[in-house]
This record gives sequence, structure tokens and C-alpha cells, in this order.
Amino acid sequence: MNRDPNLDELIGADPRGAERERLQGVHDLLLEAGPPPELSDNLEAGPTLALTLSKPRRVARPRALLLLAAALAIFVVFFAGYGLGNHRGGKTTSTRVLAQALKGTSLAPQAEGTLQVWSSKDGSNFPMTLSVVDLPKLPPHNYYEVYLFRDGKIQSWATCGSFRVGDSNSAGGLVVTLTSPYPLEKGDSWVVTRPGRGGVEPGLMVLRPVTA
Repeated sequence: MNRDPNLDELIGADPRGAERERLQGVHDLLLEAGPPPELSDNLEAGPTLALTLSKPRRVARPRALLLLAAALAIFVVFFAGYGLGNHRGGKTTSTRVLAQALKGTSLAPQAEGTLQVWSSKDGSNFPMTLSVVDLPKLPPHNYYEVYLFRDGKIQSWATCGSFRVGDSNSAGGLVVTLTSPYPLEKGDSWVVTRPGRGGVEPGLMVLRPVTA
């Protein structure tokens, strides 16, 4: 009896963590969508003169095909980036060097997130991936900021980027890519702030490391 291969059989034990969860989700979508329908005899034979001269009609796409196309697009893009970033020349070139969980402060008690820091080619610019959920939408022209948190306090000179939360991702979650252009020191972590009264920066902390 034929059966669909599971994720371990397709890619092995790596990657792990959040990357593997994303891949498992894509794999489940592909299995749910199933194979595309076979072509009818007319379509397989190719266009005829009558078909070419006739008025084109809009053909509705089945939901399963749309789901399959979306899943395949995510699958291909993810593996292309993963292959280039992690297996170029058979060597790992992008490695996670730090991962921290974030929890909401009293200003955003329901919010939480994770921040991952990746290896730097020059030792100074560290790519970061921030995932957050349940951050409230800010007023226009207000932005969340990510700051380096060192020696128990926010480093006002060390911002790592800003982002906004829209109507569609305030509860559904948001993933942003940032950069920490500072050499890492032992014990470094990061926090997320919102503007203070009158727009004062570094502002008010809304997400902080779970261990800080």
C-alpha cells in the first residue's frame, strides 16, 4: 500500500526548532491539497482553431489548487533560502548564535515573542529574526523599536531597527528581520519598546527577555 512520506524521510533530522515547525506546516498543506487533477482529453490535445478564435472565459480555480500553489511557493522559497544560506559549498554559513524568549510588560501583558540572532560574516552585523504576537497597533507615525539590553538596562545608542503592527497581524503574529550592528558581549539580550510621552526614546518597554 502506498503512503505519503513523512517529513523525516524527506529532509532528515535537520533543521530543528522553528524552521522545522514551518516545514512541517508546509508539508501538511501539501498532503491536504493532494495531487492536481489530470488534464482532460481536450486540454491535453492542445488548442484548436475554434478554441483560439472563441471568446476567452474566466475559469474558476478550485480551492485545492490554490492551496497547493501557495504551499509549493512557500516550500520552494524556504528551501532556496535555506540551501543558499546554510549549505553553500557543503558548509554551514549561517548559524544561530542566540535565541531568547520575550514576554510582555504591563503595557502589553498579552504580548510575547521570540528573537533569534544569526552568525555574522564580519563579526559586527548580526542578522536577527523577531517573531511577535498580540502587540497592540500604535497610532500613526509611531513605531516599535528593538534595543540592545546590556548590563541590566536599555542601551539608548544601540537600536537594531523599527517596525509597525497592522490590523491584520496584531493578533495573528508578525515576523520581522532586523540587524544588530554591534559586537556581541556575554549576557547581551534585546527588548522591544514603544514611544514614550512626547515621542521620547528609547521609550517604554513592551517586550523584555524572559530571563532578564
